Amino acid sequence: MKIGPKDWLFVALIGAVLAVVLSISGEEKTKKVPFDESHQPAYETLRKTGSKIETEKGCEDCHNQATRPLPAAHPPKNRCLFCHKMKRVAP
Repeated sequence: MKIGPKDWLFVALIGAVLAVVLSISGEEKTKKVPFDESHQPAYETLRKTGSKIETEKGCEDCHNQATRPLPAAHPPKNRCLFCHKMKRVAP
């Protein structure tokens, strides 16, 4: 069976896709939500409700312009747990 130009093009395309996937994957760069006293209410809410959206509603109580302003380049703040993951803890 002869490998034709279309086959080589397909192999090159698959190689390019794999290269892109491998180049963008890696270590997470965002901070995890600390498992400390000030974040205990968030962990409790997540444990009780299982909802990240419900848990995020309490973030703005402390993380706001008056107490802890977000950096200038920070994306919209309404989806905290989309990027900042909760640490896994035993129930």
